[in-house]
Amino acid sequence: MPSNSLDWKNLGFSFLPTNGHVQADFADGKWGPLQAKKEPYISMHVAANCLHYGQACFEGLKAFATKEGKRVLFRPDRNADRMRLSADRICMEAPSVEMFVEACRMATELNRDFVPPYGTGASLYLRPLLIGTEPTVGIRASTTYSFIVLVTPVGPYYKDGFSPVEAIVLEDYDRAAPKGTGRAKMAGNYAASLKPGVVAKKMGYPIVLFSDPKENKYVDEFGTSNFIGITADGYYKTPESGSILQSITNESLQVLAQDMGLKVSRSAIALDGLDQFREVGACGTAAVITPVYSIQYRERKFTFGKPDRAGETLTRLYQAIQAVQYGEIPDRHGWLTAV
Repeated sequence: MPSNSLDWKNLGFSFLPTNGHVQADFADGKWGPLQAKKEPYISMHVAANCLHYGQACFEGLKAFATKEGKRVLFRPDRNADRMRLSADRICMEAPSVEMFVEACRMATELNRDFVPPYGTGASLYLRPLLIGTEPTVGIRASTTYSFIVLVTPVGPYYKDGFSPVEAIVLEDYDRAAPKGTGRAKMAGNYAASLKPGVVAKKMGYPIVLFSDPKENKYVDEFGTSNFIGITADGYYKTPESGSILQSITNESLQVLAQDMGLKVSRSAIALDGLDQFREVGACGTAAVITPVYSIQYRERKFTFGKPDRAGETLTRLYQAIQAVQYGEIPDRHGWLTAV
């Protein structure tokens, strides 16, 4: 698909064909070179470890066209760190931070024409992927891997963009086990969230809020993103848990919140104490921040702000992080990497 045929301001969040992806393979104890691949297909053995035993983890980050016409990546080094954490948890060989960042640069450069123009509100989504490829029928870690960075131009994750949604807590489902792989961004964690997501949508709720898997008393995270809450007395609160994925967007928003004078708290948040919040949001790379108007928890419905408009603080945070990403304000924290 030629990039000049795209309607940049009306992109959804789905895969669109591009110029290709970048790939490197690990074998005999070392990584091979990063190579550009045109065809969007990979060939692997039918007994490849990732297909049977789930050795697969991934990342998500974005590239932006700035106000000055540059192309930049947002915090790729932190995504590299997180992939290495995920890989360690499931015994995979991860690329170095330097290799990861270079692969992201290469994939963006290969697809320069697919980085949406400044002012369209769109971005280039990068999906670094690490999979075990050795044919195995016994349960063990692979000794060969493929590291791939594919890209696609995207618009808002939710069709209404930065608009409030309603969520529900479904206590019959856990996203991850208390001492399991919740901190790892591995494929299986997302497979576990599919069924409750379908159930919630049939009930009229776009997103699920998972409770902690040990006691089912505390906020864990949304199906696709971290939980953040803003209190009337100026606190930015987000859960601290061993089963929660550490969101780089959340990490960045915490810094911006402190810049704005908010107090940041990372601790357990009781589900029956959600009424402490004036605003609630779901935050992650894809949607950045999704304002949450209500959360249905058992027989109680908690509401936050207005159903048709995001709260003031979440709006300021959303605008602030986007202003950094699009180069509209100085990059005070050194988050942007030039392509």
